[in-house]
Amino acid sequence: MGGPRGAGWVAAGLLLGAGACYCIYRLTRGRRRGDRELGIRSSKSAGALEEGTSEGQLCRRSARPQRGGTWESQWSKTSQPEDLTDGSYDDVLNAEQLQKLLYLLESTEDPVIIERALITLGNNAAFSVNQAIIRELGGIPTVANKINHSNQSIKEKALNALNNLSVNVENQIKIKIYISQVCEDVFSGPLNSAVQLAGLRLLTNMTVTNDHQHMLHSYITDLFQVLLTGNGNTKVQVLKLLLNLSENPAMTEGLLRAQVDSSFLSLYDSHVAKEILLRVLTLFQNIKNCLKIEGHLAVQPTFTEGSLFFLLHGEECAQKIRALADHHDAEVKEKVVTIIPKI
Repeated sequence: MGGPRGAGWVAAGLLLGAGACYCIYRLTRGRRRGDRELGIRSSKSAGALEEGTSEGQLCRRSARPQRGGTWESQWSKTSQPEDLTDGSYDDVLNAEQLQKLLYLLESTEDPVIIERALITLGNNAAFSVNQAIIRELGGIPTVANKINHSNQSIKEKALNALNNLSVNVENQIKIKIYISQVCEDVFSGPLNSAVQLAGLRLLTNMTVTNDHQHMLHSYITDLFQVLLTGNGNTKVQVLKLLLNLSENPAMTEGLLRAQVDSSFLSLYDSHVAKEILLRVLTLFQNIKNCLKIEGHLAVQPTFTEGSLFFLLHGEECAQKIRALADHHDAEVKEKVVTIIPKI
């Protein structure tokens, strides 16, 4: 290895350190062997997680959500073959290794390396201790910078990494500056895309507490639009986000003012999937509870026709909810019994 090119590699080695150079070695070796060395295959699809569950056992939650919400972690360590490590507990990176990985992420323009580095960071961010370390190393802006990338897969992996980092409340203070950009990507990008779901998951985590919910005020109508046009996974993820907002009395008026198509009421039909039906019923219940707490029942004239307020307070909605008292699912029936007195 001689000449200028050889000198360049030596310089890169000195800058990156042995750990990051090994990452590059594994990546390039994997490419020459047709990616068999790293066992490359497509990332797990970005399906919505149910409340109270996480993918795998690695999400070491570093803060408890207010109001009984649930944090969402996107990955389990062992389910990500694109991770630069071998995917075992022994491969959780320490602070020095994370610093080298962040430098690698900043210094390379190779999309394959960027994507796998983001996956590795995201998997390591499933551990609470690493959530803090990555923040202290200045890693959050480094990761967030990649949500601007033109490569949609890189954008998705960056959002997923931020999602895991956002489980730490202190990290949310740094991540919140990217909320508007994430919202723009969610509502302007392709419907039901991996990027859209990744963005919705991040926004859901960022609204588990009340601290940053106000930043979504101007996007509530857009949320309902995606809810009505998206597929099942997208509907569930939007509803998780709306449920977070609906538990906060300070967000009630904004929710009720949102212009929502009348097709929203079809979500209360008996044939709707249980995971969606239970959530729209809970949305109704939460808003009613907040109205009672805030004493907003007397301000009905402030809501315009076509708003969510008029849909939820109309006779059609009441009839649909009463009809669900005969639903075949016991959990749905139980939820309806608690709601009917509020109609």
